[in-house]
Amino acid sequence: QVQFVESGGGLVQPGGSLRLSCLPSGDNYAVGWYRQAPGDERELVAYISRIGFVTYSDVVKGRFNIDRENAGKPVTLQMNSLEPEDTAVYYCFARRALKTSFNEYDWGQGTQVTVSS
Repeated sequence: QVQFVESGGGLVQPGGSLRLSCLPSGDNYAVGWYRQAPGDERELVAYISRIGFVTYSDVVKGRFNIDRENAGKPVTLQMNSLEPEDTAVYYCFARRALKTSFNEYDWGQGTQVTVSS
């Protein structure tokens, strides 16, 4: 069972910025975030692989930046130019191996991000 140490999130005005941090235990193939707004399905936000390959959803590309200083350090998600549509619970996930399917991902407890004036 992967253990997560998460921080960040909160309330911000439109156009503002927030940063999320996530440190899962173990050596994982990829780490990132999904988000889920009320009534919606969980959607991918971004992830970074063990070798530094990054992927972003189209809706956050150019506004969000995922990074990890090096192995063993937290993965961070810098969220800029936030919009009310970004309001959701953000779930950190760890994909243990390339062959690990979505149903086998490990999940953090989730962090609320609210963008509102």
